[in-house]
Amino acid sequence: MTRTRMRVGSEQELLLATFEARRLLLEMGASATAARKFQTAVSELLRNVLKYAEKGRIEFMPLARGSQVGLKVICSDKGPGIPDVALAMADSYSSSGTLGLGLPGVKRMVDSFELSSEVGKGTVVTIESWLP
Repeated sequence: MTRTRMRVGSEQELLLATFEARRLLLEMGASATAARKFQTAVSELLRNVLKYAEKGRIEFMPLARGSQVGLKVICSDKGPGIPDVALAMADSYSSSGTLGLGLPGVKRMVDSFELSSEVGKGTVVTIESWLP
């Protein structure tokens, strides 16, 4: 498997990217449940991109650690950025009147989660999922 990059600026591109996340994990041998969970995490990240930045990019990279394999996703945008990352990661916090489950929920669904954001420059979220 090679590195895959996709542009996301529409609902259709979001769906294509989330299906790609699921397909890649299934191809690596993940269970249907694990692949769907990861697909949901990717969908949450990309919905934030569309909502706050209107467009962004997603990159899928295979991972290997000994005999264990996984998938890394880097989701980035050049949107407004997140003024208070700690607050954005708090359960039930929402800057837009939603339930506030997005970023904290994504963090709970994956094995590794990193977020960096700079106001006026954009946001990058990196997640990883490892197969057992």
